[in-house]
Amino acid sequence: MAKIDKSKYTKEELKRLMAERRAEKQAKQSKTFEEDAQEMADAFNEVFFNELELDTHPHNPLVKRQNYVLCLKHGDKYSAEYVNVLYRMVKRNLTIPFTFVCLTDNENGLDKDILPLALPKELSGWWCKPYMYSADLSLGKDSTILYMDLDVVISGNLDKLFEYEPEDWCVIRDFTRSMQPNWEKYNSSVVRFKLGQLDHVWRDFIKDPKKVISSHFGDQDWLWTAAKGTAKLWPDEWIRSWKWEIRKDKTLASGPRGARKLKTIEDVVPAPECCIAVFHGDPNPHNCDDPWVKNNWR
Repeated sequence: MAKIDKSKYTKEELKRLMAERRAEKQAKQSKTFEEDAQEMADAFNEVFFNELELDTHPHNPLVKRQNYVLCLKHGDKYSAEYVNVLYRMVKRNLTIPFTFVCLTDNENGLDKDILPLALPKELSGWWCKPYMYSADLSLGKDSTILYMDLDVVISGNLDKLFEYEPEDWCVIRDFTRSMQPNWEKYNSSVVRFKLGQLDHVWRDFIKDPKKVISSHFGDQDWLWTAAKGTAKLWPDEWIRSWKWEIRKDKTLASGPRGARKLKTIEDVVPAPECCIAVFHGDPNPHNCDDPWVKNNWR
């Protein structure tokens, strides 16, 4: 504040001016104190609530390692849009930090935030999948990987798929379980593992791929042979078959394999505990007219 020239004011004016100056100074001091106090409170809350968030997820691997959501696109069975839709569904339903990765032979059309990784050229079809278990994937050294097939629709929060039994690798029981309740074999539509944890599945496959392919119907049969009994199974209720376990009518309409639709439209929704609906075989999600699918596959 500028110094007051007392010669310009009467005694009463000077008294009033001095009082105004004191009031202005006190107001500034009070404001500065409040601002400092607010800054301290904000800093405390940031630390406190960040720690609280971690405490509410004591097994959350984001504390220790990097999290990846992985998919695979090979050939032209599925378009780049299938990869992009899966990425968008994951973004809407996963609250922990993650990097979305696509193992592919063609990265054209993928969302800019998707990390593409090249597939070995000698692999094709679902026999590309054993490569995802390789310890040589160009990902963070201490990584947790959640793999999902492209033909899934996500219906709920995915955090639990990272948090469940975090030191083990996890998989779902094959959907033959809907017809044979005691079925034990794995379904490879959704698998979670740490980088290198299943490296032997890839190494044993690549030793003699022709022999493995000729003696196994598909990659998940090979996964069962190579790692039988070592997985922790997710609860069946978390990941369901859309046409076998959620819908009532399983009948397919006539048409070429790979493009068939369900014969009827059903207005059904998965149970609250279900976070992923799997579309194995026909129909693919874009060929399903059930309202819930059309609302969520986007």
